[in-house]
Amino acid sequence: MNLRPLHPAAVPIVPFVVAAVLAVPASLAAQTTPPDHPPATLPMEADRNPDTFVLESLGRHGPSHFPRVRHPEVEYEAGATLSFDRYHTVDVMYEWLHRWADRYPDIVELYQVGTSLEGRPILQVTLTNRNTGPATEKPAAFFEGGRHSGEITSSESVLWMIQHLVENYGTDPEVTALLDRAAIYAKPQNNPDGSNLYLQTAQTNRSSVRPTDNDGDGLLDEDPANDLDGDGIILQMRWRDPDGAWVIDERDPQGRLMRQAEDGEGGERWSMGREGVDDDGDGRTDEDGVGGLDLHRNYPENWRPMPGRDQTGRGWTQNGAGAYPLSEPETRAVVLFVLEHPNIAVANSMDTRVPMHLRPPSTSKSEERMYPEDLAYYEHFDSVGISITGYPWAGDVYHTYATRNNPEREGSPLFGHGPDFGYFYLGAIWYGDELWDGGSVGDVNGDGEEDQLDRLIWQDSVAAARDYAMPFKAWTPFDHPEHGEVEIGGWHPKFFSQNGPPEVLEKWARNQALFNLYMAGSLPELSADEATVREVRTEDGYTEWAFSLTVRNTGRLPTALRQADLVKIVRPDRIELSFDDGVRIGGDDGAVRFLGDDGQEMGRGGNDLTLGYLQPGEEREVELRFRTYEMDAFSGTWELLSTRGGVLRGTFEAG
Repeated sequence: MNLRPLHPAAVPIVPFVVAAVLAVPASLAAQTTPPDHPPATLPMEADRNPDTFVLESLGRHGPSHFPRVRHPEVEYEAGATLSFDRYHTVDVMYEWLHRWADRYPDIVELYQVGTSLEGRPILQVTLTNRNTGPATEKPAAFFEGGRHSGEITSSESVLWMIQHLVENYGTDPEVTALLDRAAIYAKPQNNPDGSNLYLQTAQTNRSSVRPTDNDGDGLLDEDPANDLDGDGIILQMRWRDPDGAWVIDERDPQGRLMRQAEDGEGGERWSMGREGVDDDGDGRTDEDGVGGLDLHRNYPENWRPMPGRDQTGRGWTQNGAGAYPLSEPETRAVVLFVLEHPNIAVANSMDTRVPMHLRPPSTSKSEERMYPEDLAYYEHFDSVGISITGYPWAGDVYHTYATRNNPEREGSPLFGHGPDFGYFYLGAIWYGDELWDGGSVGDVNGDGEEDQLDRLIWQDSVAAARDYAMPFKAWTPFDHPEHGEVEIGGWHPKFFSQNGPPEVLEKWARNQALFNLYMAGSLPELSADEATVREVRTEDGYTEWAFSLTVRNTGRLPTALRQADLVKIVRPDRIELSFDDGVRIGGDDGAVRFLGDDGQEMGRGGNDLTLGYLQPGEEREVELRFRTYEMDAFSGTWELLSTRGGVLRGTFEAG
C-alpha cells in the first residue's frame, strides 16, 4: 500500500445559523494548519522488505535488523470492513483514515501533523461538520493513542471512536449534534516507529526507538531480546536449578503454572527468566533493547533530566526523560499542535495497562496544587469515567496512582508528564488514561483469591474458539547456550499481559472511547438570542441606541478553567460589533461613537465588551450603547468570541 498524498486545499464553507443569521467567509483554507515538520521519508511497511524489519541505525551498537513477524492477533492489510476482533497495524489504520477522508469529506480532514524520529508520517484527523463552520471557530477535544510502542489498545480506542463518529453522523442525534457544534482532533498513532516495531517483530520497547544506554555501560541497544525458538514471541524461560526459587504449581495438572517456593519446601526447584541470552556478557539478559526513552516523560511541564545528568547529584531525575524537554519529534508534534489550537479544552492521551482514568497532578496531591473549582470538574469526570468503563481507579498520578495497591504508601512523582502539561501549562481537562487490566479476570474459580489459575480458566473459556495459539503458550523444550535444557512458554506478553486478547479488544476500545466522547460532549456550548437595537433618545445632531444580546453557556464546562486564565492560554470571552458599509467608529468625526460606563463618548473603539468567562448554565444580558450621527439607518454584525467556547455571529439593524 502506498501512502496517498495529502492536499490541504481550500474548502468552501456554507454560512451557518445559531439563533441568528451568522456570517462566515465564503472560502476558507484548510480548517487545521499543522505545524511545520520534516517530510516523511520511509515507505509504508507493506512496501518494505517482507522478511526483515529494518530500523534506522542512528548509532545503535546492537542489531537494527530483526525477522519480520505476522502475529495472528493482528490485521496487516486493510479489508473491506473494519472490525475490532484483531489489532491493526499503522498501515491499516492509515488506510482507514484515508478511506474516511475520501468518503466523508464534509466531516473528516486528514493531514500530517508531524514526522517520527525514523521519518514516518504522523497522521491526524479533524472531525467536524465543515458546513457549520471551521474547526478553529468551535470548542475542541484532542484524543490520541500509541505513544508507548506496545500499548496498542489505546490506538484501537481512537480508531474505534473515529469509525463510530463518521459512520453515525447524520443518523445518531448525539453524534450529529457534537460534530455540528464542536471539533475533535484525533490521532491513532503518536509513535508509528514504535508501533511498527512492536507489531512487525518479536521485539518490544518503551516508546521511542532512539538508541539509548539503558544499562549504563556506554553502549546503545546492545542487548535486545532474543526470540530463541523463532515463534515470534519473547516469552519466559524456566529451567531446573537446585538453588531456584520456583516450583511447579500443583493446582494445574498440566504443569503450566509456577509459584514461588516456600521456605524449606522440598521438591524440584526451578529458576525463571525472560527468553533470551546475555548478548553483552554483563551477566544480565535482554536489559538494553531497542530504545528506552519515554515520550510520556518528555513534556515541558516539570521536566527533569535523566539520571546522571543532574550535575549536583542531589536533585530529582526522571528515567526516560530525553535529552531536553520536547527533544523527541513525536512529543513536539503534540505540544506544538495543542499550543496552536487553544480551542482544545479536553484531551486524553492514552496508554495501557492499569486500568485507570489518570489525571494531574503528577508531583503532588490534587488539593495541594489545583484550583478547587477546577478539581471539581476533574472529579466529576473521574466519577463518570468509572461508571462508563468500570475501571477500578480514577484520580491523580502522584497519589491515587502511586497508592492504588497500597494505601499506606506515600505518593510518588513523575516528571515531564502529559497530564501536568495539559492542566498546568494549558489549563485544560487532560487525562492520560490507562486501558486493559493486565489479565485481572477476578476470582473465576471461587477459591477466595485471584491468581494465575483464574487466568487459565478464563482463557480456556474466552479463547476456546481460536484456530491459533492460546494466550498461554505451553512450555516447550529448548537447548539454551547458557542454561542447557530449558523450557520456553508462558503468557503472551503482547496480547495478554500488555494488551488484551483480541476477543476482548472491542469492549475495552469502545468503553474508553465512550468516556472520551462524554468529555467532548461536555465542552462549552454557547448560544445567543436574536440581537435587538432600541432607540434610547434623540438629541440635536445624534441618536442614542442600546444594543442588547442574551448569551448563554449550556455546556458542562466553563469557557475557561481558572488555571487557563492564570496562564493566559485563553482570552476572556467578549462581544464585538462591526457596522456595514465601512462606517467610521469613534473620534470626533465618527458616524458611530460608543459610550463608556459614565455615559460619555469614548475615543476610538469601544465597540467591544469583555465578559470574562461564561460558566456552565450561565446566561448573560449584554448591552452596548452608542450614538449615531447623520445616520437614519444602519446594520452590522455582532460576534461572540471565546477561545474555548468558539465563535458565534449574528446581525443587527435599526432605522
